[in-house]
Amino acid sequence: MFEGLSSMLGEYPDFNVIGVATTVKDAVEKAVLLKPDLVLMDYRLPDGDGAQAAERIRVKLPETAILFLSAETSESAVMRAVEAGASGFVSKGATAEELIGAIRKAAEGEFLLEAATMARLLEARRQTQDRPGQPAAVSHQLTPSEQEVLMLLAGGLDNGEIATHLGIGSGEVRTHVHGVLEKLGAHTRSQAVATARRTGLVNE
Repeated sequence: MFEGLSSMLGEYPDFNVIGVATTVKDAVEKAVLLKPDLVLMDYRLPDGDGAQAAERIRVKLPETAILFLSAETSESAVMRAVEAGASGFVSKGATAEELIGAIRKAAEGEFLLEAATMARLLEARRQTQDRPGQPAAVSHQLTPSEQEVLMLLAGGLDNGEIATHLGIGSGEVRTHVHGVLEKLGAHTRSQAVATARRTGLVNE
């Protein structure tokens, strides 16, 4: 499977497969050594799950995007992946075109789960875990522009759509997104939105 996937990705000139790992330990070690722009992660691994590997990689390499490609697509698995810092979750049943498109978007910093899917996952989490947050304190830390960008992120807009909606450049959007992530203590936009919903910064 790995050979076939590597071969397929190698057909695209903008992709460069620099390593393959088969365990959580190996994935973390190779990611730290090779410092890839993106890690394509399976959920089921012999010594654990991909979410564990993703968490460890994000600590070491916060700028590296992580995209899950797995046959395990349960809501609990997807939520674990998102909480670990994943940009998205693609089924192994996806077409090559769908996978390539997802890789490119994740590498560009986009979050791939649809807003409706994310809302359903968050609602399921709320039902099992109700932790009060500090929305007022966090809200005061965000600038007005960052608060506006956060609302648009929660609405499922990507960077290009946010730039068009606000009439600003893509670089300015990235700056605001970075500020939101930093102030909410999130690695990814999905984590930022999840934190915002949990703490009451965003209500839908």
